[in-house]
Amino acid sequence: MKQYKAVFIDWDDTIGDFIGAAKLALQEMYDKYHLCDYFASLEEFVSLYKPHNLELWDKYGKDLVTKEYLSFDRFFFPLMHGSKFASTAQRSTASKTSDLQPQRGDLQLITALAEQLSEDFLNLTTAHFSLLPGAEELVRYLAAKYPLTVVTNGFVEVQYEKFDKSGLRDCFAHIVLSEEVGCQKPNPRIFEEALRMNGLQAEDVVMIGDSWNSDIQGAINAGIDQIWVTNADKANGDATYIVNSLEEVKDIL
Repeated sequence: MKQYKAVFIDWDDTIGDFIGAAKLALQEMYDKYHLCDYFASLEEFVSLYKPHNLELWDKYGKDLVTKEYLSFDRFFFPLMHGSKFASTAQRSTASKTSDLQPQRGDLQLITALAEQLSEDFLNLTTAHFSLLPGAEELVRYLAAKYPLTVVTNGFVEVQYEKFDKSGLRDCFAHIVLSEEVGCQKPNPRIFEEALRMNGLQAEDVVMIGDSWNSDIQGAINAGIDQIWVTNADKANGDATYIVNSLEEVKDIL
C-alpha cells in the first residue's frame, strides 16, 4: 500500500451519524409542532423536505443562495406544499367570502413556523448527535499513526459543538470547515486549504469520506487519493480505494 504522511477525513455520515440525527429531529419537530395539520404523514413531510434541502445545499455550494435562505426555505417550501395546507388554501381561493381565510394559510404563520423549525433543526441534530459504529476506534487508530484533518461542509455553530460532543476533537491536528474557508466540497480550494495547514502536497495525503460527489470527487479535483466508504457492490463511481465499512480502512492505513 502507498505510504501517506497525513489523513483527511469527512465528518457527517463518515464519523458522525447525521442521517440518524436528522431523522430523529424531523420526527420530533413533526410531533411537537403538530405538522399533521399540513401533511398527511411524516413521510409526506420528509418527501418534500429532503429533495428540496439537497437542491438548496447544491445552490448554496454554488453561491446561489445564502446560508440564511437555505436554513429557512428548506422548511418554508414543504409547509407551503403540504397536501393538507394546499387543499385548505384551494378551498379558500374558491370561496366568494372575502374574509374567509384558510386556517393554516396565513403567510405570517407559515413564515414564523419555518423560522422556528429552522432553529430547532440545528439544535436537535446536535442534541441527537452520535458517532457511527466503529468511528471512535478508527479515529483513535489513525490518530496514533497520522496527523488527522477534518475536511467537512456544514455550519460553524453546529459542527464545532458536534466535534466537542464526540470526545474526539483532540485527535485532529486541524479542522477545515467549509463556512470558514468560504467554499464547499467538492471545490478543490477547501482541500488546498487543508494541504496548506499541513504543509503537504496532494500526493502526501488520502481523503476518507462517504459521499462520492463531495468527498471523493472533491479529492479527485484536488489530486488527492481517496477512500470511499460505501456499499462496494452498489458503488456508482470510482475511487482510489472502496471499502464497505470503517473497519476496512485499517487494511489500507
